[in-house]
Amino acid sequence: MSTETDETTPAAPRPGVVSRGPGRLALHLGIAVILVFLVRAFVAQSYFVPTGSMEPTINPGDRVVVSKIHGGLQPGDLVVLDGTRTLAVADRTPFVSDGLIGRVLGSAASAFGIDLGEQDFLKRVAAVGGQSLSCTPDGGLVRDGQRVAEPYLAPGEAACTDPFDVEVPQGRVFVLGDHRSRSADSRSLLGSPGGGMIALDDIVGTVTLRYWPLGAVGAP
Repeated sequence: MSTETDETTPAAPRPGVVSRGPGRLALHLGIAVILVFLVRAFVAQSYFVPTGSMEPTINPGDRVVVSKIHGGLQPGDLVVLDGTRTLAVADRTPFVSDGLIGRVLGSAASAFGIDLGEQDFLKRVAAVGGQSLSCTPDGGLVRDGQRVAEPYLAPGEAACTDPFDVEVPQGRVFVLGDHRSRSADSRSLLGSPGGGMIALDDIVGTVTLRYWPLGAVGAP
C-alpha cells in the first residue's frame, strides 16, 4: 500500500507542532487584549479633550497620550487628574466629534476600553507641595515670590482675576487651565475643604503627546 499523500489529503500533525487553527488565533487575541489592559492600567492611556479650558495649548477635539510613569511633578506640567472628588462637573461639557475620522478614532478608543475621561480633567500644574502661589491685585501670578511668565495663556487672558494667596502642602498640587476664564480648576475650590489642592493620588499622569489632529502631532 502506498504511503504517499497528495495536496488534498491532510497529513497527521507531527508531535510538538501546534496547529494553526482558531484556537491559536483566539489565544493571540486574548494575549493582545490583556496587553492593552495592562498598558492602560500601568503605562499610558489615550484621552480626547472635550472643552476649551486649555486653549490655545490644547483645543477641543484634540487627542492626547498620558503617561502614567513619571517622576515628581513640576510647575508647568500638563496633567490629567481624576476630578470625581474635587473639580465641578461644569467643566465637562460633552464633545461631539466632527467628521468620519473623528468618529472612527472615538469608536476605536471605546472598542479597546480606553477611558475617555467622564470625570477626568486636563490642567496645568501651577504649584507643587512646599510652594506658595498668589494672585496679585493687578492680575499677576506669583510663585515663591517670583512673577510667573505664562506665554501659553489664551490671547488677552489675565493670569488671574480674583486675588488669592495659598501655601501648597506636601502631597498636593495647585492646578489651573490655560484659558483661565473658561476653566474650572483649583481656584473653584478655594473655599472648599482642601482649599483647591489636588492630591497626588488623584493625578492620572502627565501629557506626553498630542496625536490628533495630524497637523499638530507632537508634545503640546
